Amino acid sequence: MSARLKPYWMHVYLLAYTPILLFADSRVTALWQQWVLGLLTFAALYLAAFKAPREQRLQVWICVVVATGFEIFGSLIWGLYQYRLHNVPLFVPPGHGAVYLFGLMAARTPVVLKYGKRVAHVILAGASTWALAGLTVLPLITGRFDLQGAMCLPVFAWFVLRSPRWPLFAAIFIATGELEIFGTLFRNWYWLPIAPWTHIPSGNPPSVIAGGYCVIDASVVLAMRGVSALRNQVPALRPVPVIQEA
Repeated sequence: MSARLKPYWMHVYLLAYTPILLFADSRVTALWQQWVLGLLTFAALYLAAFKAPREQRLQVWICVVVATGFEIFGSLIWGLYQYRLHNVPLFVPPGHGAVYLFGLMAARTPVVLKYGKRVAHVILAGASTWALAGLTVLPLITGRFDLQGAMCLPVFAWFVLRSPRWPLFAAIFIATGELEIFGTLFRNWYWLPIAPWTHIPSGNPPSVIAGGYCVIDASVVLAMRGVSALRNQVPALRPVPVIQEA
């Protein structure tokens, strides 16, 4: 059994770290304590990223930067969700990096190599079931009609079915599903029942919010292209020739 789980140890590590982190955050009472959790999460991501190729490590850290911008907009400006201390916790940006790394490493797992796109179809079926439940069954239990989560489903489906990086996006559903369920369960954050500006009703969490994470992580590719283009435009530094006096 241990030999079969060995290729997935990174995924197990990241999935185990998430609820521990969120439970600890739900118990802190001071901002400095949350900063400590943030630094620990940066350290955990730094160590985990060593198992990825160098180019992928760069993508992970670009994801941290990109996701920070999305978080500031989504929480502090748009107000779709609110964190417990009304800020963007320091552990959130590296948390996005961990989700991205989780997806990157999924492409090399035996289940993806063996079954291919069928893995994506199974995960998409699970996402569709959750979205349908958010419109039918879950409102009877939670009192929330989750139209926002259902609207994310076509976005998620497009990335899973059309993108050549589909293992990344399919795995994101697993990582973000756990993240959002524990985050709302422990009350680390809270999704507003009605989204500001759009007035779309939302679950807590929205069912297929992984579609939103896919947009964030797809933005990393655009950022990588920008970095590559910038590198190509910067001329290499050449040594200044020394003029010998006659």
